[in-house]
Amino acid sequence: MRECLKKKWTAFCLTALVSLVIAGCSSTDSDGEEEMNSKGAMESYNVGDTFKAEEALEFSMMYSDHPNYPYKEDWLLWEKIEELTNVTLNPTIIPMSDYTQKRNLLISSGESPLIIPKTYPGEEASFVPSGAILPVSDYMDKMPHFKDKIEKWEMEDELETLRQSDGKFYLLPGLHENVWPEYTLIVRTDIFEENNIPLPTTWDELYEAMKTLKDIYPDVTPFSDRYEFNSTLNIAATGFGTKAGWGFGNGLTYDDAKDQFVYSATTDEYKELLTYFNKLVEEGLLDKESFTQGDEQATQKFVSGNSFIINGNAQDVVTYRTSMDKLLGEGNYSIAKITVPGGPAGHLMGGSRFENGVMISSKAKESENFEALLQFIDWLYYSDEGQEFTKWGIEGTTYTKADGVRNLVDDVNYNGLNPDGTTDLRVDYGFSGGVFAYGGTTELLHSMFTEEEIKFQEDMANTKTAIPLEPLIPYTAEDREQATLLSTPLKDYTDQNTLKFILGERDLNEFDTFVTELEGQGLQRYVDLANQTYQNYKQSRN
Repeated sequence: MRECLKKKWTAFCLTALVSLVIAGCSSTDSDGEEEMNSKGAMESYNVGDTFKAEEALEFSMMYSDHPNYPYKEDWLLWEKIEELTNVTLNPTIIPMSDYTQKRNLLISSGESPLIIPKTYPGEEASFVPSGAILPVSDYMDKMPHFKDKIEKWEMEDELETLRQSDGKFYLLPGLHENVWPEYTLIVRTDIFEENNIPLPTTWDELYEAMKTLKDIYPDVTPFSDRYEFNSTLNIAATGFGTKAGWGFGNGLTYDDAKDQFVYSATTDEYKELLTYFNKLVEEGLLDKESFTQGDEQATQKFVSGNSFIINGNAQDVVTYRTSMDKLLGEGNYSIAKITVPGGPAGHLMGGSRFENGVMISSKAKESENFEALLQFIDWLYYSDEGQEFTKWGIEGTTYTKADGVRNLVDDVNYNGLNPDGTTDLRVDYGFSGGVFAYGGTTELLHSMFTEEEIKFQEDMANTKTAIPLEPLIPYTAEDREQATLLSTPLKDYTDQNTLKFILGERDLNEFDTFVTELEGQGLQRYVDLANQTYQNYKQSRN
């Protein structure tokens, strides 16, 4: 009996000790519910409110340093963040080229700053099993601007695609009001007009146009590409009903009719895509060096007139024009982005309304300023006010605003928007950089576009049908490790043979043999694992 009482007393003491430890980290309200560490947080913080900490705070964060606008300690950005929010940011500066690797190392070693931006959807998954990052879905009520945009823009289904096997999501993605297509083909419109060649609207029309160009300019290869052809494969694959290049991802494509995933590179659609580009290479219309040359080499061919077609985005157009003004002379040429050509599957548009976003270290929960941190991130990244601030800067200093229209002040340039400006919005002030300025309303996005780029966006929206979101495959930690072990060699082998098929180094008659070779490398196990995970999760949510 005495021994029993002794055990009970020991258990009581241990319980009391644990309670005291917990009480040192967080408080408990009268109902016995754990309260959040809220020192410095605003007592009332809602949609439309400007966050300002109740006392001066400092938060650590990772910072991806872009070589075109390298970090400066005296940027107006930092000064105004502190003035507006009462928060000083302490950045860990990482060169952009090393950012992903060093971010991962810092998280894995437990030395990560609290705020971890520049993380693309899917990249967070590997950090979930260790508990190194915060399940931000648990705290949506503390982030009213993020929650408001999800609800207002009806993004709940998209947010579901970020959930892990535990039903939670660990990334706060950048949120766009609408799908934002960026990359497409850029063509020498003057050459097309001079030879009465209509701008192509389909890949077949592009083929016919390039055949005509080759006849007229036999010494020119019409299409010489950059990005190792990965961007073009990505935009083309959508119209062919498959995935490739930058968009290949995990290699899986959802078959709605069968309610299951298939491996993209084994489909008839993928073979049709390879066949099309192989034809371009075989007929001398597509430069073989497109798959291996550096971006500078590809750019030089285009701006000097040794090719007429290249891939790129709006910023690339500005870069090309700057070089062509020097080489060919202003007014002696014209270039433009064209709408992405349609393919056998139709005029389709891929893409997501998500952009890279923010992870939060799980260490943040231990901070006495945890709630203030959530409010700060919510305001800076997701409020209309915060998004306008990080993009445009300070009204009256870097831009003016009248009747809702923003214009850079005379002395400030941004990406060719105000070319006579002697200072740069990113280089000299720190605004519109990739660490903060992403997401927002379509109006805000378009506000820094040229009329030419706005027309491209409108043409894409008016002529393309957005493909539906694919279902979620929320692997467990063990299954994710197995899926990675299987998918990595499959993708490597697919990439190698995609190149061989397009360049004609492997005959397309061997496509079925290629599929068999993939099967010999664990293809079926990978697909089965994905489909089993998908079906289990689907049943658990019903």
